Amino acid sequence: MSTPATPEPGHNHDVSIAKVNQRAKDIEDKLPRLKQFFEQAKLMLSLIKDYTAGRYRETPYWAIAAVALALLYVLNPADLFPDFILGVGYLDDAAVIAFCLKLVEQDLEKYKQWLATKTTPGSGPVIDV
Repeated sequence: MSTPATPEPGHNHDVSIAKVNQRAKDIEDKLPRLKQFFEQAKLMLSLIKDYTAGRYRETPYWAIAAVALALLYVLNPADLFPDFILGVGYLDDAAVIAFCLKLVEQDLEKYKQWLATKTTPGSGPVIDV
Protein backbone atom coordinates (compact mmCIF):
# COMPACT_ATOMS: atom_id res chain seq x y z
CA MET A 1 0.00 0.00 0.00
CA SER A 2 1.19 3.46 -0.78
CA THR A 3 1.17 6.29 1.70
CA PRO A 4 -0.96 9.35 1.08
CA ALA A 5 0.71 12.38 -0.50
CA THR A 6 -0.56 14.70 2.22
CA PRO A 7 1.82 15.48 5.06
CA GLU A 8 1.21 14.13 8.52
CA PRO A 9 -0.19 16.54 11.12
CA GLY A 10 2.48 18.48 12.90
CA HIS A 11 4.77 18.83 9.88
CA ASN A 12 5.68 22.21 8.48
CA HIS A 13 5.06 21.22 4.85
CA ASP A 14 1.80 23.15 4.73
CA VAL A 15 3.49 26.24 6.14
CA SER A 16 6.29 26.02 3.57
CA ILE A 17 3.87 25.55 0.69
CA ALA A 18 1.78 28.47 1.89
CA LYS A 19 4.90 30.65 2.13
CA VAL A 20 5.85 29.82 -1.44
CA ASN A 21 2.31 30.59 -2.57
CA GLN A 22 2.36 33.94 -0.75
CA ARG A 23 5.73 34.84 -2.26
CA ALA A 24 4.82 33.67 -5.76
CA LYS A 25 5.04 37.22 -7.11
CA ASP A 26 8.55 37.63 -5.68
CA ILE A 27 9.58 34.33 -7.22
CA GLU A 28 8.10 35.24 -10.59
CA ASP A 29 9.97 38.55 -10.49
CA LYS A 30 13.25 36.70 -10.02
CA LEU A 31 12.74 34.27 -12.90
CA PRO A 32 13.63 36.76 -15.66
CA ARG A 33 16.88 37.52 -13.81
CA LEU A 34 17.66 33.81 -13.66
CA LYS A 35 16.94 33.51 -17.37
CA GLN A 36 19.32 36.40 -18.09
CA PHE A 37 21.92 34.67 -15.90
CA PHE A 38 21.46 31.47 -17.90
CA GLU A 39 21.82 33.39 -21.18
CA GLN A 40 25.09 34.92 -19.95
CA ALA A 41 26.42 31.47 -19.04
CA LYS A 42 25.51 30.24 -22.54
CA LEU A 43 27.37 33.23 -24.00
CA MET A 44 30.40 32.36 -21.87
CA LEU A 45 30.31 28.79 -23.17
CA SER A 46 30.02 30.04 -26.74
CA LEU A 47 33.05 32.28 -26.19
CA ILE A 48 35.09 29.30 -25.02
CA LYS A 49 34.04 27.26 -28.06
CA ASP A 50 34.90 30.04 -30.53
CA TYR A 51 38.21 30.73 -28.80
CA THR A 52 39.17 27.05 -28.83
CA ALA A 53 38.21 26.71 -32.51
CA GLY A 54 40.29 29.78 -33.36
CA ARG A 55 37.32 31.75 -34.69
CA TYR A 56 37.58 34.50 -32.07
CA ARG A 57 40.87 35.42 -30.42
CA GLU A 58 40.20 39.01 -29.34
CA THR A 59 39.68 38.07 -25.69
CA PRO A 60 42.75 38.08 -23.42
CA TYR A 61 43.89 34.69 -22.22
CA TRP A 62 43.26 35.58 -18.55
CA ALA A 63 39.60 36.27 -19.38
CA ILE A 64 39.26 32.96 -21.25
CA ALA A 65 40.84 31.19 -18.28
CA ALA A 66 38.48 32.92 -15.83
CA VAL A 67 35.43 31.93 -17.89
CA ALA A 68 36.64 28.35 -18.26
CA LEU A 69 37.34 28.00 -14.55
CA ALA A 70 33.96 29.47 -13.61
CA LEU A 71 32.15 27.07 -15.95
CA LEU A 72 34.19 24.12 -14.67
CA TYR A 73 33.32 25.09 -11.10
CA VAL A 74 29.63 25.00 -11.95
CA LEU A 75 30.05 21.52 -13.44
CA ASN A 76 32.04 20.22 -10.49
CA PRO A 77 29.78 18.10 -8.25
CA ALA A 78 32.12 18.55 -5.26
CA ASP A 79 31.99 22.33 -4.99
CA LEU A 80 31.75 24.41 -1.81
CA PHE A 81 28.04 23.68 -1.34
CA PRO A 82 26.97 20.54 -3.23
CA ASP A 83 24.07 21.18 -5.59
CA PHE A 84 21.81 18.66 -3.87
CA ILE A 85 21.62 20.83 -0.72
CA LEU A 86 18.30 22.61 -1.13
CA GLY A 87 18.39 26.36 -0.81
CA VAL A 88 22.14 26.90 -0.92
CA GLY A 89 23.31 24.27 -3.38
CA TYR A 90 23.38 26.62 -6.35
CA LEU A 91 24.28 29.82 -4.50
CA ASP A 92 28.02 29.24 -4.72
CA ASP A 93 27.71 28.42 -8.43
CA ALA A 94 25.75 31.62 -9.01
CA ALA A 95 28.27 33.65 -7.02
CA VAL A 96 31.20 32.28 -9.03
CA ILE A 97 29.47 32.98 -12.35
CA ALA A 98 28.40 36.46 -11.22
CA PHE A 99 31.95 37.29 -10.12
CA CYS A 100 33.34 36.03 -13.42
CA LEU A 101 30.77 38.05 -15.38
CA LYS A 102 31.92 41.20 -13.56
CA LEU A 103 35.54 40.41 -14.43
CA VAL A 104 34.95 39.83 -18.12
CA GLU A 105 31.85 41.92 -18.88
CA GLN A 106 33.65 44.20 -21.36
CA ASP A 107 35.19 41.25 -23.17
CA LEU A 108 31.82 39.49 -23.29
CA GLU A 109 30.20 42.61 -24.72
CA LYS A 110 32.85 42.79 -27.47
CA TYR A 111 32.30 39.10 -28.19
CA LYS A 112 28.54 39.61 -28.33
CA GLN A 113 29.04 42.41 -30.87
CA TRP A 114 31.33 40.15 -32.92
CA LEU A 115 28.70 37.42 -32.82
CA ALA A 116 26.05 39.87 -34.02
CA THR A 117 28.14 40.68 -37.10
CA LYS A 118 28.55 36.98 -37.83
CA THR A 119 24.88 36.10 -37.51
CA THR A 120 23.32 39.18 -39.13
CA PRO A 121 21.77 38.27 -42.47
CA GLY A 122 23.58 39.94 -45.34
CA SER A 123 26.74 40.53 -43.32
CA GLY A 124 28.77 38.23 -45.57
CA PRO A 125 30.64 39.26 -48.71
CA VAL A 126 28.64 40.72 -51.56
CA ILE A 127 28.94 38.75 -54.78
CA ASP A 128 28.04 40.70 -57.88
CA VAL A 129 26.74 38.50 -60.69
